[in-house]
Amino acid sequence: MNLSRRKFLRVAAAGPALVAASGRARAQAYPSRPVTMIVPFPPGGLTDVLGRVLAAGMQAALGQTVVVENVGGASGSIGTGRVARAAPDGYTVVLGIWNTHVANGVTYTLDYDVVKDFAPIALCADAPLVLLAKKTAPVNDLRGYIDWLKANPDKASMATVGIGSPGHLLGFLMQKDTGVRFTLVPYRGAGPSVQDVVAGQIDMTFANTATALPFVRAGTLKAFGVTSLKRIEAAPDIPTMDEEGLRGFSFSLWAALFAPRDTPRDIVDKLNTAAVKTLHDPNIAPKLEAQGFAIPPPERQTPQALAAYQKAEIDKWWPIIRDAGIKAQ
Repeated sequence: MNLSRRKFLRVAAAGPALVAASGRARAQAYPSRPVTMIVPFPPGGLTDVLGRVLAAGMQAALGQTVVVENVGGASGSIGTGRVARAAPDGYTVVLGIWNTHVANGVTYTLDYDVVKDFAPIALCADAPLVLLAKKTAPVNDLRGYIDWLKANPDKASMATVGIGSPGHLLGFLMQKDTGVRFTLVPYRGAGPSVQDVVAGQIDMTFANTATALPFVRAGTLKAFGVTSLKRIEAAPDIPTMDEEGLRGFSFSLWAALFAPRDTPRDIVDKLNTAAVKTLHDPNIAPKLEAQGFAIPPPERQTPQALAAYQKAEIDKWWPIIRDAGIKAQ
């Protein structure tokens, strides 16, 4: 049946209102079932710890269960790729980190784009690393250690969590910035690498604060510096690398939530609100800060701020990674 001209115009005029109503209905309905948060690393690591705390808080805010699913492998690229290919409906998100959304874009050959295939949700935490040395190191501060390394080229070793990992990159930069030489030794995980430094089989390593601080407090490892711009609340006695003479030597193993690209903005906003509310909960934030996480202020946690931060990190680190010739094998 053909529509009269008057009916056609009436239907056409109602179109924008129908679209707006549909958007409001979708926002009100979401989420109507559990949300899956992919943590692209094995259970027990720093990202997993943050993910589980975040999921518990977000499900209270969203009114739906948030299920953490660990999908490890290839420096996080397997789990991250799964989210890149997921439906853009807000029911599958990824807790990405510096590796997955910066370094992997240049060290791996991926079937997705670390920027274009994701919708930023919120920056969740900054996490600096600590330069650790075995307790029998002949000095007690970084300046002295660099002098010792210069006097003993190629005699020391640094454990890293594989090629292209933050520790590998920071080891390269440390050599480049100071002129020292040592051997970079790849490990399969942070736990085994730190244990070998404790045992004295390896001279040093960069580790996250949650892993490092118990050994430092027990006196089984020496801490020479943190890669944050200022001292961390969890260990204010450890100087920054910058304070110890490595000017501008800073790094954050940050973590952030991302959804698949084309996820509707109203859904992204709901997820952002739930994440930010969780991270600034007075019962949650101190627990994360005690493990060395720094929770960003709300103005750094908008989707737009995360997109800008990711771009700045790519602009900073991709040339350095390429200069180092680092490629995943």
